[in-house]
Amino acid sequence: MKKAILTLGVAFAALSVAKAQTNIQVFYDFAQDRQHVTTTIEGFYGDKWGNTFFFVDHDFNNRLANGKIISPNGTYMEIARCLNFWQNTKLGGLSAHVEYNGGIYNEYPINHAVLAGLDYFFHSKDYKNTLNVKVLYKWIDYAGAVDMQGNKIKSQVPMQFTLVWGMQDLFGLKGLRFSGFADFWWENHTVCPWLNDKAAGYRDWTKAETSQIVFISEPQLWYNVGQWFGVPNLNVGGEVELSVDFGTLKGFRARPCLGAKWVF
Repeated sequence: MKKAILTLGVAFAALSVAKAQTNIQVFYDFAQDRQHVTTTIEGFYGDKWGNTFFFVDHDFNNRLANGKIISPNGTYMEIARCLNFWQNTKLGGLSAHVEYNGGIYNEYPINHAVLAGLDYFFHSKDYKNTLNVKVLYKWIDYAGAVDMQGNKIKSQVPMQFTLVWGMQDLFGLKGLRFSGFADFWWENHTVCPWLNDKAAGYRDWTKAETSQIVFISEPQLWYNVGQWFGVPNLNVGGEVELSVDFGTLKGFRARPCLGAKWVF
């Protein structure tokens, strides 16, 4: 499941609410076990009390027997609120963070997750380079689920660490932006080795085991091509999803995507 991050910070939003925006992204995922389109609707809005961020993904991967895709078959959403009533003090970079995640993928639920903790915002003097560091408590609703050995599933360490970054006008090239996020958290979940067999779903289910950690990062590179012909809303670019024990796949995987983004 794709995850996108707008990567604007609390302090930046406080200084320039005009930077609040809504955008839509359309990607094609070239990974062998995906090869489908994902759309993301994303929004970021700053105010005197902090900021709100959300995104909703739709994976268009519901296929007929002949391989034709007829509808979305995966939906995932996150909504987060950073609370900061002290933006004009020496602790202006520190915010309280609350968040909700959840969705469904190939008819399997992505269980409710509620996160709460702290976010600290670093930035260059001109705010073109930003970094958010988040330390969060993460509660996942396992709803009494058990693993393949019959043990009750739970998170060994109910925490998540997140980095979110943005670099605007990279290498001095106007309109070139490098952004992304990296998440690491603890969660008991079933993973299988890569099988490279489409009929079996690219997983060797005979070697399923329980993993206790998840890592995922999605660095993105965007270029504002629309600036050259009077349509500054249009950006083209791509991302690479880098993951370890993410979803049902054991070990490391890199999944490249290309796409376009329209900023409203």
